[in-house]
Amino acid sequence: MNNQEQFKNLFLEKLNGLTKREQEMIRRIIQRSHVTRNTNREFDEQLTFGQRLADRVASFGGSWTFIMIFASILLSWVILNSFILARYNKTFDPYPYILLNLFLSMLASIQAPIIMMSQNRQAAKDRLDAAHDYEINLKAELEIASLHAKMDELREKQWSELVAMQQEQIILLTKLLEKKNAG
Repeated sequence: MNNQEQFKNLFLEKLNGLTKREQEMIRRIIQRSHVTRNTNREFDEQLTFGQRLADRVASFGGSWTFIMIFASILLSWVILNSFILARYNKTFDPYPYILLNLFLSMLASIQAPIIMMSQNRQAAKDRLDAAHDYEINLKAELEIASLHAKMDELREKQWSELVAMQQEQIILLTKLLEKKNAG
């Protein structure tokens, strides 16, 4: 009996006591026990263009590059409106920078849902990874149980051989004693 057959036999007996999810995982493990699964690739292949774009926007929005560019734009805006254009009395957004606040509010109102979409997708990806980790752990547990069964089988075989050898030795010793007593 090969490893996969022992694996199947060992756990098909206990399959009824498992949940539907565990039964499904065992079925998948048995069917593709030699195939590795790349959950990152599986997840990325299912993303739409909008989802990929949202992930890129969220990634850029949470970077130091974005913070530096954004700080430069804000500083430039303030300098332009407070010092340069104020000299000529032609400021288009004087202090308290109401137009700048409007742009910041619009940016935040667009950026926040995009970041939330990306975070929700990351959470879904994390759940997929956790399910995959559970499968891996279950497979490892099944393999360990299979190895234990093999070890028990080998131990039982060795015990049988040892008992047979002892019986042979007893027979030989009995014959030697009979020869000694007869002669």
